[in-house]
Amino acid sequence: MSSLGTETAFEVLAKAKALEAEGKDVVHLHIGAPDFETPPHIVEAGREALADGWHKYTPAKGIPEVREAVCEDIARGRGATVHPDRVLIAPGGKPTLFYAILMFGEPGAEIIYPNPGFPIYESMIRFTGAEAVPMRLAEEKAYSFSADEVLAQITPRTSLIIINTPANPTGGVVPREEMDRLVAGLEQHPDVAILCDEIYSRLLYDGEEHVSILQYESVADRAICLDGWSKTYAMTGWRLGWGVWPEGLVDQAERMQINCASCANAATQVAGAAALRGPQDAVDEMCAAFDERRKIIVEELNAVPGFTCLMPKGAFYAFANVKGTGCSSKELEERFLYEAGVACLSGTSFGRFGEGYMRFSYANSVENIREGVRRVRACLES
Repeated sequence: MSSLGTETAFEVLAKAKALEAEGKDVVHLHIGAPDFETPPHIVEAGREALADGWHKYTPAKGIPEVREAVCEDIARGRGATVHPDRVLIAPGGKPTLFYAILMFGEPGAEIIYPNPGFPIYESMIRFTGAEAVPMRLAEEKAYSFSADEVLAQITPRTSLIIINTPANPTGGVVPREEMDRLVAGLEQHPDVAILCDEIYSRLLYDGEEHVSILQYESVADRAICLDGWSKTYAMTGWRLGWGVWPEGLVDQAERMQINCASCANAATQVAGAAALRGPQDAVDEMCAAFDERRKIIVEELNAVPGFTCLMPKGAFYAFANVKGTGCSSKELEERFLYEAGVACLSGTSFGRFGEGYMRFSYANSVENIREGVRRVRACLES
């Protein structure tokens, strides 16, 4: 158990809440959750589902109608055709990640994962006894990967490669040419599976294209795609996600779900179908608001002494280079929280290549973003 990591965002949240309980004012720029309410028609669908008697277990894979709605959404948004039998509805996005890493991770295996990246990747890999091999996401490549570098990391022990686009914590987006090159190279490594975390797939800016692993038939027999409702529909607390599994793995994934969670919440699944099949206006409005905040926070961060910040292409995070301050990332995280009343995250919370960087979530109001960065600037200038 000592090898199992955590999410620093929740640790910082607990510290921030403790400060607020003492009467101190804290600006929250750390948590990866939309600050919007779930759209009303989705809430109503969930309420009606409860009233209509959706109180029992569902099939472990999920309600058939919900899996069909996922396939319709994949066809619309990704241009890929997926059979509902390959879809597993899960209680959140993490179970798909959890099941996949448990399947492919074991002592002697190697799993390549994004670094800096979502901390649960490395945590779960180490928990299985596998070796965690970092895929470096460099600022000079706009936080995408180099397909040639990733392919060069593959060894006979490599069992799985994890990709995240758009990415947490960097906001980086993998361009099609890089994904094309990676998939072409993987055709020479038929025993290596791919897990693509696409949970931020709808949060893209400046005309960026979302390139899904589901669009590549040549690796369809070993590609796992992860997405869900949390970020797109502001449904983090509903705990609902989906995974598309290869035909040869979906039964094993279903068996893992039976052993772990039985099934996802019934009424929540009904609400999830309403989200996918209903009006998308709220999603577009939320994305437009994030776009506005993105531009503001990057401009503000670039005015902070010792900071530089690239414009993120997706998600709702700004990953600022803070090397010019002369301080470590963890030191700044502590100073900003306790001296300035700003909760943000050290880049090292996302892996060793995150040293020298800080993650700021712009899933907050423009007013709070401006105030938070003002406090950060004042803290450094003092």
